[in-house]
Amino acid sequence: MKELVDQIKARLRDQKIEVSDEDIESRLKKLIVDFRVPEGEARRSVLNYFFKEHGIVPQVRAGSEKVKIAEIKESGKWVDLEVKVLDLWEPASETIAQTGLVGDITGSMKFVKWAKSELPNLELGRSYILKKLVTDEFQGRFSVKLNRTSQIEPLDVDVEAKPASKAAQQAKVVEISEPGLWVDLKVKVAQLWEANSEAISQSGLVGDETGTIKFVKWVKADLPDLVEGKSYLLKNLVTDEFQGRFSVKLNRTSQIEPLDVDVEIGSIAAEFSGALVDVQKGSGLIKRCPVCKRSLAKGVCSEHGKVDGTYDLRIKAVLDDGRRVQDVLVNRETTERLLNLTLEEAKQMAMEALDHEVVRSLIESKLMGRYYSITGPRIDRYLLVESINEIPPVSLTHVDELIAAAEVA
Repeated sequence: MKELVDQIKARLRDQKIEVSDEDIESRLKKLIVDFRVPEGEARRSVLNYFFKEHGIVPQVRAGSEKVKIAEIKESGKWVDLEVKVLDLWEPASETIAQTGLVGDITGSMKFVKWAKSELPNLELGRSYILKKLVTDEFQGRFSVKLNRTSQIEPLDVDVEAKPASKAAQQAKVVEISEPGLWVDLKVKVAQLWEANSEAISQSGLVGDETGTIKFVKWVKADLPDLVEGKSYLLKNLVTDEFQGRFSVKLNRTSQIEPLDVDVEIGSIAAEFSGALVDVQKGSGLIKRCPVCKRSLAKGVCSEHGKVDGTYDLRIKAVLDDGRRVQDVLVNRETTERLLNLTLEEAKQMAMEALDHEVVRSLIESKLMGRYYSITGPRIDRYLLVESINEIPPVSLTHVDELIAAAEVA
């Protein structure tokens, strides 16, 4: 943090602006810690705030410097690169036209080409001179961005590039601690989720005895579907990371091999206590696809189309302990116990009311605002409830004791 503060202070002094370290650090912390903004973006945002506050219009650097990939050590610089396209990935957002890996003799680096740039697509294996790129940095890793001011010029000569390592290593889930690695995993499919993008064929959780991890299978990978509860050897996966959470991607080079053995999924139990403050959409009486177990939307599975679904009962809720919130998933058996209501009785309620939402309303009336202590494995953002017990709400006396303890400390 101090290094970022010093960088910002130096830039402000260039414009004869004096701001205290505390003011700069306060704004940086709010962006980076509270809103999880990447450090490079937070730096630009804080600079722009103080420039605007003091009526300064910073000069935009129009020129760019031709460099090698290994020479990129700072974000926010304008550079030109002569590179070869080493790999292309599926964009994770509609705002991204292309993303992948480019390289030269000194190394390789991620690139992102924004959709709004309206630039031509790069081709795998081709060499280019890329002009007016902007360098960026996230968690110590540098990348380059192509925007409206960037230029793409194909080269007739082949750029010699240090190859990106694609030798996949056999790994356990717990060993995945870095993005951009190629791994093989022996896993069981723990959960399948509804795909939130047309580019995604399947997503969900896979796991081994060391834990679970999110996976994404791209449509363009043209791979067979995974089945919930089945075990597989997944080859040539690429690791990825977002906000400290790791995942694996299946692409065109990946392979799926069913296993005859059953892979056991391990997990570390977590605990959380707080008030139940929200019952989310998708709670109550739902229908699942009989093939992939995804929940249906108006009788339609996103993978298998219109199907005759099977009923299930669940709760998707949010607990709040006053400092943090926790998403929780409650399965059918525990939901039945909490509501004192069986799946058959829930189906009967819905039939009589001609509305499945009547069950969700019942959940809200019985559970909202009550305090619970829960335990279970943490998978992605959810805590899968294995045990849940109601606890008394915090009393005014307890609040006074906490305040008194804080004042003494």
